[in-house]
Amino acid sequence: MSADKALQAGLLAHLTADAGVQEQLGNPPRIHDRAPAGTAWPYVALGRGESRPLDGDSAALSEHRLTLHVWTRRHDFAEVKSITGAVAAALHNAQFTLPDGYRLVLCQCVYTDHFEGADERAVHGLVRIRALVGQD
Repeated sequence: MSADKALQAGLLAHLTADAGVQEQLGNPPRIHDRAPAGTAWPYVALGRGESRPLDGDSAALSEHRLTLHVWTRRHDFAEVKSITGAVAAALHNAQFTLPDGYRLVLCQCVYTDHFEGADERAVHGLVRIRALVGQD
């Protein structure tokens, strides 16, 4: 398993277990790697991710930036802001377990963003995460 796949697995498990996220997206929360057709609204789906090595002399370390997309059909920004707020709160400075010999060193919410979707019926939110992952 790669570091970015381990981060995704740990992050999704952490979000799924978070009470604030469950309050916004149901239990189990509607969080998807890629949302299947017909997914109930609102939901969160993984988006763009980038990874790069930051290895030092004595440590295998990588930096990851991951975008989470929040989608809602409400015609105001209140719901999308509540969801992005819950996701950001669950992940900013979070500590959670990663599988397969990887460990989370740092997880921070870099920013959130909110705007109308292209189809004029959806409201779209983004949560951008920066994480450092070490390998044991």
